Amino acid sequence: MRQRSASREGGFTLLEVLVALAVTAIALAAGLRAAGVLVDNAERLSEVVAAQWCADNQLTELRLRRAFPGVGDVDFSCEQLGRSYRGKLVTRPTLNPSFRRVDALVASEAGVPLVSLSTVLGRQ
Repeated sequence: MRQRSASREGGFTLLEVLVALAVTAIALAAGLRAAGVLVDNAERLSEVVAAQWCADNQLTELRLRRAFPGVGDVDFSCEQLGRSYRGKLVTRPTLNPSFRRVDALVASEAGVPLVSLSTVLGRQ
């Protein structure tokens, strides 16, 4: 039978330790990247939802006025969740003159388009 040397028993070589550290570092880096992507997605979702509330509020206000909208573009601004948004109501005629199509386009303060919401309003 062969005997092991006393210094080799129960230990790891420097190469084995370095490989284990490299694998751990790669796994941690991948985990940090995934966490960063999740945070970015949550931020984007929050911004889009707030912009959609702005658009929906503008279209609801038009419905509640019960006035037939004129054709044209109207700019508006909105604040939701502590952020400012710029928007535009775009009113266009339809084939039926008793109806108008209204699009609410909302962008971030920097001008990045976030959401577009449409409805059709009729004469009362």
